Amino acid sequence: MTPHADAALCRALAADLAAARFRTEALRAAWGVEADDATGRGLRQPALRGLGDRRDALAVLARLLVFGVAQPRDDVDRALPTLRADGLEDLGLAERDGDLVAPRAIIRPQSFHDDRGPGEWWIASDLDELARGGGALAEDHVLGVGGASLTLAGLQLPTPAGRVLDLGTGCGIQALRAGRYADHIVATDISERALAFTRLNALLNGADGVEARAGSLFEPVDGERFDRIVSNPPFVITPRVAGVPAYEYRDGGLVGDALVEAVITGAGRHLRPGGVAQLLANWETRDGVAGLDRVRTWVAASPVALDAWIVEREELDPIRYAEMWIRDGGTAPGSPGFDALLAAWLDDFAARGVTAIGFGYVLLRRAEGAPTLARYERVTHPIPSEGALGSHLAAALAQHDRAAALDDAALAAARFRTAPDVTEARHHRPGEEAPSVIELRQGGGFGRSVQADPALAGLLGACDGELPAGALIDAIAQLLEADAAALRAALLPTIRELLLDGFLTFAD
Repeated sequence: MTPHADAALCRALAADLAAARFRTEALRAAWGVEADDATGRGLRQPALRGLGDRRDALAVLARLLVFGVAQPRDDVDRALPTLRADGLEDLGLAERDGDLVAPRAIIRPQSFHDDRGPGEWWIASDLDELARGGGALAEDHVLGVGGASLTLAGLQLPTPAGRVLDLGTGCGIQALRAGRYADHIVATDISERALAFTRLNALLNGADGVEARAGSLFEPVDGERFDRIVSNPPFVITPRVAGVPAYEYRDGGLVGDALVEAVITGAGRHLRPGGVAQLLANWETRDGVAGLDRVRTWVAASPVALDAWIVEREELDPIRYAEMWIRDGGTAPGSPGFDALLAAWLDDFAARGVTAIGFGYVLLRRAEGAPTLARYERVTHPIPSEGALGSHLAAALAQHDRAAALDDAALAAARFRTAPDVTEARHHRPGEEAPSVIELRQGGGFGRSVQADPALAGLLGACDGELPAGALIDAIAQLLEADAAALRAALLPTIRELLLDGFLTFAD
């Protein structure tokens, strides 16, 4: 049964959910903190026990729409007095089962916070493991909101945009997030079922300007350009052999990381000058060539010039990678078929010389002249605000662009401030007065740390927006009895990097 995105029925459902206080905090309070933690581990029984025999609207909807437990029809009619059970069935979200209403999909509240403040959506998707009680997924399964989708939503630049392309929209979470700052969103997917959920979720949350189109990769938008492209594409590397499920939500049908390559090389043609593409991706280390180096070649192959900022967050060996995605499809070790699936994955990796698989974030920008940004880095430490990096990225790009327009003389004449979240730690050997290590730490952003010498530490300590950087460097050189010209040559490139990292900002 495919969801039916009827506008009037979606408005009625939204009104009933709001009246029942079907929100994250109310649900957490209903079943308790410990039970709520258990749901994150795939356990629904503690929350169901917490609800007990309550038959109020919140409890009935929680059982039905969060945990996938069929409910008495009369209870559903009372919980949804405007829509009623018939309306839920007409939307394709439930079906009649005698005197019970059985769910065909889940609807869960999803809270968020961005530059415009807090908010919450209701997100409908297919019954997941928590609601189904385990077992393998259908190949056309439409995934709800997971960790990766929340990460990408938080990475989206929260700056105004006219047209945004959500490539591989799934249930539509990225389109909803883009709607917070964009005028019009084109959401594409090869899955008609996914597009049905996207349309329904847009209507359910009152999101205007979301247009859903069917098709693969950039085919549905041939010849069109956008201010922003956002994509959580089906990047999971899957063996192309019989017996291995091809889940539409994660498998793009190509060999290895070819789908990610196609998105990266093709994005620039669909961006307006200055437009930005952001996506999550996997890439292979293959035949001795590191994954990040392979991504670099894809960016270089773009027919239009691109700025690039690529962050590798983790790297897995083939065994761990295969196990993770086999489990994700609902097949656990010891289950029938697990060993055959594992063998298929490992055979595929071995045949192509793959020794590791990286996961990370891709930010591409269509250059308005020559590219000025080419950063390929590994950031594997915990990030303090990983779910809300969009503001940091937007600010970092703005600072970088301003600095890139200045030669060294103009940069030395500029005034800077040290970001308020930067702290300094000095490590001394016992009995020694001078520190052996000076560490500058960032409390926000990527949570970076920088090893500093006395000159760099002195510069950041003095950057209060009052004096130009060149004057500060000259004073530090005099204090350290160093050559001023040499110190400028060393510190000015570092200033450019620290502006991109968020340790420094222009003072005006």
